[in-house]
Amino acid sequence: MNLLQELRGLDPRDPGRWPLPVRAAAVLVCFVAASVAMVYLLVWQNQMPQLQQREDEEQKLRTEFRTKHSKAVNLAVYKQQLSDIERSFGAMLRQLPSKTEVPNLLVDISQTGLAAALQEKLFQPGPEVKQDFYAELPIKIRMTGTYHEFGEFVSGIAALPRIVTLHDIEITPLDKNSAGGELQLDLTAKTYRYLDDAEIAAAEAAKAKAAKGRRR
Repeated sequence: MNLLQELRGLDPRDPGRWPLPVRAAAVLVCFVAASVAMVYLLVWQNQMPQLQQREDEEQKLRTEFRTKHSKAVNLAVYKQQLSDIERSFGAMLRQLPSKTEVPNLLVDISQTGLAAALQEKLFQPGPEVKQDFYAELPIKIRMTGTYHEFGEFVSGIAALPRIVTLHDIEITPLDKNSAGGELQLDLTAKTYRYLDDAEIAAAEAAKAKAAKGRRR
């Protein structure tokens, strides 16, 4: 009780008259508080950005690990999907004719129109447009006939074993003064062929040469 009374009787405005143990304790408390403040200001705050950076890196690595783990677990599924894609791509590639088969395909397209009883007025193949692994051959076609015959022609084109697509279709009355006369069909048919190894190599060499010329 005497100690508590002494502490209560201390004058905070005159610490020099405090007992020696009290003054020593007060100095120790001030020193500890100053040390904590210095550690917080000079060490903790400077280390906070690095700590946050390490936490962000840890989160990133955890996310990357989960992604790679998921891929590893599903590796067999991915391999099966790749096999299915390659098989599907091979089936589609087999629907593209080679260079030697294109003339026969053009004959088949023309014969499809004749089989539908259409009158062929124009059959004009255009220049090939080469892509990465295939070439596109547009053909301008003009035929005359009826809606029913046009439908038979389109169905016949769809039934061909090779890929042929129809574009820019336009149907107009052949005789504008007659409501029930023959019709004229204008369209662009596009067929496709795959490029052989020599053509692909030549195309890649041309691209490399062009890229080298641009860098200069």
